[in-house]
Amino acid sequence: MIYNERELRKQSVQAMAEAIMVAARTAPKAKGRDLVEVAMITDEHIEQLSQTMIQMSNESGMKFLLRDAANILQAEAVIIIGIKQEDSECGLNCGYCGYDRCDKKPDYTPCVMNGVDVGIAIGSACSKIADLRLDSRVLFSAGWAAKRLDILDGAGLVFAIPITAASKNPFFDRKSPVNR
Repeated sequence: MIYNERELRKQSVQAMAEAIMVAARTAPKAKGRDLVEVAMITDEHIEQLSQTMIQMSNESGMKFLLRDAANILQAEAVIIIGIKQEDSECGLNCGYCGYDRCDKKPDYTPCVMNGVDVGIAIGSACSKIADLRLDSRVLFSAGWAAKRLDILDGAGLVFAIPITAASKNPFFDRKSPVNR
């Protein structure tokens, strides 16, 4: 049997995405609370995410969303990482969110520790991506659209990481839109 890498690439990248999701899951979390949510989307869900980004660009006038919407279509998979919103107070009363005590923080203000947790999960995922020699880029824009689509069932602070295996990383050296 002869297996050509080009014919196996998509399924190989998607299989590696499972290990990337595990890496995000096992990242350390504040006070040991696991509020991180991780998912992988492929195929028609990537297209839906792209279409949502186009719609968001039309609504907001933010042209970088159009660039990123086209860009994610080059991914074999997109990893979505976010944080649960319920029980969003860490209880440290650290004041990093701008309020002296957790019980004074409005619900719409995220706990900084939750932001740190999602950032560490993203870093762990990106470390695994580097180990696997995949092409990627962390995108706020695609995460913002994934949040709108509620891919992570109510999670906030959502980011997306498109991944592929190409001869040149398609997620860098992109043409910037003229009007941001």
